[in-house]
Amino acid sequence: MQKKGRLFFNIIIIIAVIALVSVVGYALYYYISNFIAVKEAEDAVEAFERNVITVALEEEKQEEPVEEEPAEEEEEEPESSSRGSSSYYKGYSMIGTIQIPKIKVKIPIVDKVTVSSITSAAGVLYGPGPNEIGNTVLVAHNYRNGTFFSNNKKLTEGDKIYVTDLDGRKIEYIITKAYETDEHDFSYATRNTNGKREISLSTCTTDATKRLVIWARES
Repeated sequence: MQKKGRLFFNIIIIIAVIALVSVVGYALYYYISNFIAVKEAEDAVEAFERNVITVALEEEKQEEPVEEEPAEEEEEEPESSSRGSSSYYKGYSMIGTIQIPKIKVKIPIVDKVTVSSITSAAGVLYGPGPNEIGNTVLVAHNYRNGTFFSNNKKLTEGDKIYVTDLDGRKIEYIITKAYETDEHDFSYATRNTNGKREISLSTCTTDATKRLVIWARES
């Protein structure tokens, strides 16, 4: 009986150790994977902003008047758009960046909202796009760990948000409203901005029962 008791005790100890190692391993994997995701997002933001600033400076140099000798008339070529070319992030077209200093968010903006896109960036769900006239809705995941839009609940009126677009414009927005709403409510997206630039940030609440919505207007 004693041998059986010791055997049973040893089995329990082994199971407990395996369970503990599994929990610690999962927690470590979760922490490392999230750290990598945040670092990748921040690196992508910095690379994007360096690129659009470089493009803007090059365009300014090209626009500087240069005295040239008269030349024969040639057919004018159509003007190309001054808008910089988008890069790709995680397979999606990266069209801007968003930074929220208060909660230390610095992530790419991509052109689509899908299950995978909003786990690594903010996706444009509705509206004209970054820094355009009207209301642009940006959606990102709430990881409940402080990354991406997890800490949007800490944002209040007066806090600042910065959005950089493909033209290199970095516009400051001031938060004017923060509230929770039903997941089927989309009125915040279609609101009239009276010709102003506005953005809306949308993510699920921590308990995933509602949507947390942030309104912000160009300062």
